[in-house]
Amino acid sequence: MTTPSLTCRLLAAVLLSASLTLPALAQESGEILDRSFCVFDPVGANGPLFAITKTFRPAALKEGIRLDLRAYTDEKVAAEDFKAGQCDAVLLTGTRAREFNKFTGSLEAMGAVPGEEEMRLLYNTLSQPKARPFLISGPYEVAGVFPAGAIYLHMRDRSIDTVEELQGKKIATLDYDTASVRMVRHVGASVVGSNSANFAGKFNNGSVDLAYAPAVAYTPLELYKGVQPNGGVFKYALAYMNFQVILHRDRFPDRAGQMVREESIKRIDEAYDIIAQAEAEIPETVWMHPPAEDTRNYDEMLREVRLSLLADGVYDERAIKLMRAIRCRVDGTRSECSS
Repeated sequence: MTTPSLTCRLLAAVLLSASLTLPALAQESGEILDRSFCVFDPVGANGPLFAITKTFRPAALKEGIRLDLRAYTDEKVAAEDFKAGQCDAVLLTGTRAREFNKFTGSLEAMGAVPGEEEMRLLYNTLSQPKARPFLISGPYEVAGVFPAGAIYLHMRDRSIDTVEELQGKKIATLDYDTASVRMVRHVGASVVGSNSANFAGKFNNGSVDLAYAPAVAYTPLELYKGVQPNGGVFKYALAYMNFQVILHRDRFPDRAGQMVREESIKRIDEAYDIIAQAEAEIPETVWMHPPAEDTRNYDEMLREVRLSLLADGVYDERAIKLMRAIRCRVDGTRSECSS
């Protein structure tokens, strides 16, 4: 799930890095590069993210890139236009990006990234030059994968504190995401098809019992309206959300993607600071903390769903193995690390 404030704040540093590196490459060739960048901003051309991208246009032109910025309020349309070649680059959520790169599209796999330490190791790994083959898929290259925080279950009734009690409950679900649909059905809950633009409204007005989102969505999308007065936010990471900038490889200098990744990783702490601040802003009385034993059971449940999705070809096996190695590096006592 994304929000205007989320994408605006977290991507500001990333887009700035891109504006500093790609123009430098264009300058080397001595040519003006006309390039389009399709930006998903739920608010559209008047949104905060699109406003940030507009500030880069004069500087980019001065250095050799003439940017044609296009705002999209519908992420699906942005993805389709990029696929059709109408955009040279595009900003998408990790879930939408899966059709362009199965490896990076698997980084939001259920339970694959338990926390920030694992996420930092993963992003540092992907920023290294040797990781580039994993970021290239056919004509596309993922120029960056950036954190948006752990995804938590938001509920209107905090008495729901076991998996069994989810049966029959209505959950706002990204209906285009096979993994999310599989997970909701696995626990016996009811899928209520939603997208990043309408899930919050459905939760806040009581059309659904639960919704999932990162902490950075809590205040901007007023999820507290759905949580109050009897709900809560279950502090267990179902997954770790990311968003991605994807390029048509043949429309940029060959080393453009790697340069963007190297510059962006230097500013990654800014994103983590924003995530930490957003989590701190949620009142302690709202958080619901599961017992350690329940957490282990949830870990195993998500592992089962994750492996079933891998077997069905939804996830990339290389990504799943990499994240398992990272989990075991951080915590070698996990049961999955003994084999």
